[in-house]
Amino acid sequence: MTRRRPTAAALGVVVAMVLALAGCVSLPEDGPVIETGSGSGDAQEGGQYYFDPPPPPDGASSAEVVDRFLDAMTAFPITTSAARQYLTPEFRESWSPKDGIITYDDFLAPRGSSRVTVTLVGAERLDGTGRWRGPLPTYDETLTFPVELVDGQNRIASAPDALVVPQSWFEQRYQRVTLYYFDPNARVLVPEPAFVPRGDQLVSNLVSALLGGPGPQLSRVATTFLPAGSTVELSVPVGDVVDIAIDASGSAPAPTDEAVRLIVAQLAWTLRQVPTIERFRVSIDGRPVQLPGGVTEFGVDEGARYDPAGYPTTARVYALRGGELLAGTPDALQPTDGPFGSAEAGIRSFAVDVSATTVAAVSESGTTVLRGPLRGAEETTVPVVSGATDLLPPAWDVSGRLWLVDRTPSGARVSTVVGDEDPVAVRVPGISGSDVRSFLVSRDGSRVVAVVRTSSGDQVRVSRVRYAQNRLLSASASRRLTWEGGEEVRIRDLAWRSPTSVAVLHRLADELFEVRTLSVDGAPAGAEYSATTLRGRYVALAGTPVPDDTLWAVTRTGLVDASSPTRDMVDLPEGAGSVQYVG
Repeated sequence: MTRRRPTAAALGVVVAMVLALAGCVSLPEDGPVIETGSGSGDAQEGGQYYFDPPPPPDGASSAEVVDRFLDAMTAFPITTSAARQYLTPEFRESWSPKDGIITYDDFLAPRGSSRVTVTLVGAERLDGTGRWRGPLPTYDETLTFPVELVDGQNRIASAPDALVVPQSWFEQRYQRVTLYYFDPNARVLVPEPAFVPRGDQLVSNLVSALLGGPGPQLSRVATTFLPAGSTVELSVPVGDVVDIAIDASGSAPAPTDEAVRLIVAQLAWTLRQVPTIERFRVSIDGRPVQLPGGVTEFGVDEGARYDPAGYPTTARVYALRGGELLAGTPDALQPTDGPFGSAEAGIRSFAVDVSATTVAAVSESGTTVLRGPLRGAEETTVPVVSGATDLLPPAWDVSGRLWLVDRTPSGARVSTVVGDEDPVAVRVPGISGSDVRSFLVSRDGSRVVAVVRTSSGDQVRVSRVRYAQNRLLSASASRRLTWEGGEEVRIRDLAWRSPTSVAVLHRLADELFEVRTLSVDGAPAGAEYSATTLRGRYVALAGTPVPDDTLWAVTRTGLVDASSPTRDMVDLPEGAGSVQYVG
């Protein structure tokens, strides 16, 4: 077995950094000459080694040509010009590595003559917009490269339309970002994790990936108001302001005032990931984008009302004590003055809606859901569901949709309730009918996350939700989120950590627990998703998709700050538990 690592080669020149065009990870063919100063492959950019792959040597065997072709795709700065030299002239023109990325941990040495095969180990794939699509299917792990003679030299006549690179190389040169689209009703932003190349082209790469749109896989899950199929050019930023020129080839009509607000929100939330950019201007086919009043310069803090974590929202926490609902800061919880603020309410679990005005509460028997105001002692509650079997704690999204999971003898039943309407069943493949131990719903309403218990351990599964005119249509087949060492674990609880990540609490050993953060797209955890080990006995998590809010690990008597290295502790009122944020 041969582990592929780029080898340092003598450099005269290197080529330009990656430029993502038309929403795809476009790989440059050539570019400006950059003097390295040393003439050595040891020169670095931002701690990364330059690598200028050599051309194919005369007389190279078919297997050697394929081996060197794979090596050439690890050029840095990123380019495919060297790799194309290993292709036949006809295939060189049609090869499209911008269509995706295949990463691998290792591969078996190339074998064959007229058809060279390479079997990848630990292969995963990303699409052309840099979104992770999961492990490569087993039947695709063996790549086949037909080889033909061109002027007496072996050249590759076919290869995957993808950049095929080691996972270690990819991790060093690409970074995890979030692209922001809208829900089908244009009410809230829907965040989508993606990967783009690191470096000075980050702004261009972000905007280009965003222009690629959510794609057909997210039909009725997310939409965009930026012109489809367009490209972007950016001026050199002047101070903290950047000009974004979108070229739609004249096909985009002038946006309405409302569309401008939505376009600005998408760009602002996406660009705020670049710390050096504070403001931006936008033009489409040369026409400046402006809001009413002639405003043409926008801050990256625009679009707060579309926050996928909910707007406005609160960092207050809520808890139960003997069936009564408490609210406040973790160190100052008091009974609420609404109908659930007394022990007579007799509830065992609850959820406060995102606006912190309404409570959905599950009765002590687990068979009934009541809805009532958070405040107002004179107000009464109304039944939402009765005759259920064993209801898990409910959840709310920003549209005021209440989500319920009933653990029946035949497995979990998922349903939603809107206003005073009757519950509507939702089939979530891989979650419905399973032994569900806990579940979450993203505040934007686009994701359902659940812990499913199986005979071989607990699984974290994620499904996407499709809508039309605020009506829930269906849910996609759920995808399992995995991590190294995550087999045969028993998960204690789930909580949101950000709009695109969840925290998982599970026990490692007696009085030793781990809180691990997982990306909702299932992509392998990077440094930003390291696990935290806690000593003690923990029963639950209390988290929120607002990244700056505290993630609390809950014991039977208090809270521990699992998001801070200081592990600050707060005592709960005697008998209090079931700590939650809104949502």
